[in-house]
Amino acid sequence: MKKLFIGGEWVAPAQADGIPVYFPATGESYDEIARGQASDIDSAVKAARAAVNGLWGKTTATERGRILMKIGESVLANQEELAGIEAKDTGKPLELARKDIQALARYFEFYGSAADKVHGQVIPYLSGYSVNIVRQPFGVVGHIIPWNYPAQMLGRTVAPALAMGNASVVKPAEDACMTSLRFAEIATDAGLPAGALNIVTGYGREAGAALSEHPDVNMITFTGSPQVGTTIQTAAAQNHVKCVLELGGKCPQLVFDDADLDKAIPVIVGAIVQNAGQTCSAGSRVLIQEGIFDEVLDRVAARFRELRVGGPDSAPDCGPIITHAQYGRVKQFIAECLDSGLQPVAEGSFAEGTAEGGYYVKPTLFGPVPRDHKLAREEVFGPVLAAIPFKDEDDAIAVANGTDYGLVASVWTENGARQHRIANRLEGGQVFINCYGAGGGVELPFGGVRKSGHGREKGFLALDEFSHTKTIVNHYQQ
Repeated sequence: MKKLFIGGEWVAPAQADGIPVYFPATGESYDEIARGQASDIDSAVKAARAAVNGLWGKTTATERGRILMKIGESVLANQEELAGIEAKDTGKPLELARKDIQALARYFEFYGSAADKVHGQVIPYLSGYSVNIVRQPFGVVGHIIPWNYPAQMLGRTVAPALAMGNASVVKPAEDACMTSLRFAEIATDAGLPAGALNIVTGYGREAGAALSEHPDVNMITFTGSPQVGTTIQTAAAQNHVKCVLELGGKCPQLVFDDADLDKAIPVIVGAIVQNAGQTCSAGSRVLIQEGIFDEVLDRVAARFRELRVGGPDSAPDCGPIITHAQYGRVKQFIAECLDSGLQPVAEGSFAEGTAEGGYYVKPTLFGPVPRDHKLAREEVFGPVLAAIPFKDEDDAIAVANGTDYGLVASVWTENGARQHRIANRLEGGQVFINCYGAGGGVELPFGGVRKSGHGREKGFLALDEFSHTKTIVNHYQQ
């Protein structure tokens, strides 16, 4: 059984029994992780606090940056090993896992180079006063990260937290912990002081809950469902702790009748099948102007029929769903669509040799989907795309903004004025014009509105999120 990483050492958990780890491509268990408890979280928080009050807290911004840059280099040096771990842990294609490890390294490169470039301000004030605003770390940050992109999410939240001088306690999703555990060793070997990064595996209801409500945690980051986000925010509120929450989406891709369809169609399909649709920012709704609806639907359907689903080593277009529970949820969602009278326009197929016990779902296209249908409003978190017609710009905006979410959207049109009009009216944290995702974009601030959460990750704005301002007023003798 894997141990916990606390204070720079591997530590046995308080509870002896662990949690089995499954390979999504076969459904078979291949390892076991520790089932961390509240006492383990408390030990990790104490180790993090000691780091903040000790060596890590005294480390200059320049030196923090050098350590983070070295971590990024070490991640790339171990890329194949980490990609193999990530692919086995999540079931995603090996090539996608490699890209995730590259993104993990990029987060540490980006925030390592940014660590000493967070500057304060000087405020002109009354005669005889000098006023400075400085940015300071919160202290101990708790990170509750999801199972869909465990490596990327580790980098996305931990790198900026460390760059600002915080110490981190990470509770990975119990379904995908292996990369985080190996990363802890790599970061330590690269020079990260003991206690600056701590990893406690376990269930959300035990370790995650304990981290959310711990009185000595100064900030919480979480990515997951709105329901769990509410629970975490409620627990953190008892200690008046700031939360940055990214809680999912039902992201629209708007296709107008002047769009370049040769460019758009492959991107539209890729935006829903990447990572088997298990992406908060997946383009799970394609909104198509009525005059070209049939043409676009036919062309998307043709692409869907070419998609192949398989295990990590088969270089598929789409890998398995990560857990048996999520697999059941996606299959149930599709079954409810069928029961409601919706029929698939097109499906992908299984690659040759695909294991029967794996959690595989064929990419499925439905359309036209009524705009008040469950599939048009709720997140599936699987490779299921809803095609919805619209009349004009106002109607497109009404449909696009007509869910509880607001995270990412894309606009496909060659009309420059329309591009700006639509982008300004769409509700969400990111809007892409004639593209989608833009390669992940470590530099691009990311986050949502409404039930997609609040706060911003990525880019320089994340450094603001992981720090607070202090105003220092000095009254001197004239």
